[in-house]
Amino acid sequence: MSTMSCLLCGVGGQGTVLASRLIAQTAMRLGYFARTAETIGMAQRGGSVVSHVRWSRGEVHSPLIPPGEADVLIGFEPGEAVRCIDYLKPNGFAVVGGSPIPSVLAALSGESYEAEPFLAYIRGRVDRLIIIDGARVAEASGSAKSLNIALIGAACGALKFNADDIIVTLKERMTGNILDMNRRAFEIGASAAARGYGYKEG
Repeated sequence: MSTMSCLLCGVGGQGTVLASRLIAQTAMRLGYFARTAETIGMAQRGGSVVSHVRWSRGEVHSPLIPPGEADVLIGFEPGEAVRCIDYLKPNGFAVVGGSPIPSVLAALSGESYEAEPFLAYIRGRVDRLIIIDGARVAEASGSAKSLNIALIGAACGALKFNADDIIVTLKERMTGNILDMNRRAFEIGASAAARGYGYKEG
């Protein structure tokens, strides 16, 4: 396998960095060489978070993904996905959380932020796309914080992992109710992927 590149983007508190660590940990356990890097802008205050993950059987010389070279884009919310969409290669795969999270500046100024114009833009740019409804994930899994695992579930095949590969990683990092919650979220994402590209979960 040539080098795989996955770009994850969201806002602080969504679990973007944890998701990137789970992907890298899975790759390393399977014998790949993996590198990660983060660009974090005031993440604790709801700022943008971008994580790069790259892995290969050989050496990965840089963790940073050049624009147009990401095999997979995982967008935790629509605005951030649009902001990072130029990283995705032609015919790349994208999975996007469909629930908008206003930036701190927008929230303070009272500006409205609707997801649909951003999602429409993404649909016009990406053929291989799955949109995950964060509210459905929260209802089915018991926590909105499990959206990151649902997104990984939807992207699992595009990342060239089997579902069991990710589940083993979850078991290495989680136990008890937390593990159960995240397994349910993973299954929601995997189910959305099984329905095919263009499917909107929810």
